Amino acid sequence: MSAPLVIYGATGYSGRLITRVMTALGIRPILAGRDGARLARFAETLGLEHRVASLAEPDRLDAALHEVAVVLHAAGPFSATSRPVVEACLRAGAHYVDITGEVEVIEALARRDAEARRRRIMVMPGIGFDVVAGDCLAAHVARRLPEAERLALAVSGLRYMTRGTARSVVEAADYGVVRRDGAITRVPLGSLRRGFDFGAGLRPCLNISWGDIAAAYYTTAISNIEVYGEATPALEGFLASSRYFGWFLASAPMQAWLRTSVDLLPEGPTDEERAAAGAVVVAEARDRCGRRAISRLRTPEVYTFTGMAAAAITRRVLDGDLEIGFQTPGRVYGADFILSFAGVYREDLQ
Repeated sequence: MSAPLVIYGATGYSGRLITRVMTALGIRPILAGRDGARLARFAETLGLEHRVASLAEPDRLDAALHEVAVVLHAAGPFSATSRPVVEACLRAGAHYVDITGEVEVIEALARRDAEARRRRIMVMPGIGFDVVAGDCLAAHVARRLPEAERLALAVSGLRYMTRGTARSVVEAADYGVVRRDGAITRVPLGSLRRGFDFGAGLRPCLNISWGDIAAAYYTTAISNIEVYGEATPALEGFLASSRYFGWFLASAPMQAWLRTSVDLLPEGPTDEERAAAGAVVVAEARDRCGRRAISRLRTPEVYTFTGMAAAAITRRVLDGDLEIGFQTPGRVYGADFILSFAGVYREDLQ
């Protein structure tokens, strides 16, 4: 399939994964980004067209999106990159999808719903592991318990982190968020503790900032949402640092040092590491009478799944399977969309 599709940030870790999955599906995207040399090398290996455009140069970005129907944005941190790309999509009349898991970015895109509708485009953030896995599972438990007023999600298997993800984490190292009565509310990271069963009995978990805190609200209309991560030693250490030294981590000198340190990290997990790993998501919906619906989802490793999900959703958008305006994956494609992927299994626990 020759597609009027641009992948912006195609030479990043996730961008490369997504591009390779798409070419295996017969889709030949145009690769875009700011580093011309890296783009040219990667594009040449796959025989693809490439276009160089910096986000600081709107005219060049507009030229890169000329006659493009869909833009898949894969260059994080999205707090810095999402706005210029979505504005270029609005100018071009191109559908926008991305792989962010940043709560504030998703909320900012939700506020552009009216603009997207005027331009007749879809704006759908979070088409990677976060938020597709949690969003589809949230839709499932909400379907099982239609009067639910509270939703809790928990994730196990967050073993690896790309440089792009690490940059996003560093930016929000001093606070966490939950949703209370529909509003995004700050709480200290790791200050909430709960147990969740990922398949081997209850495991302690700590609250984390995760894209589903934003997206699941628009998918399910549940107004109280929390997300937890399994309390591994690495997560415990990071969240403890955030609680006690968040003010220092957020200072300009420390942020500069942290960003420099991120560049020294491995770019992401190896193919072998991804193949040997997996992830589990648990969702619990609760109504005002205390009734609960709990379900569990098993998926491939998170970056592997990101490549699969992002390619599948983008292909649907290219085929015209979309809804105009700001949208979430679980709302448009349904709770059972995730079951179409190899290696994904869902079970109802209560």
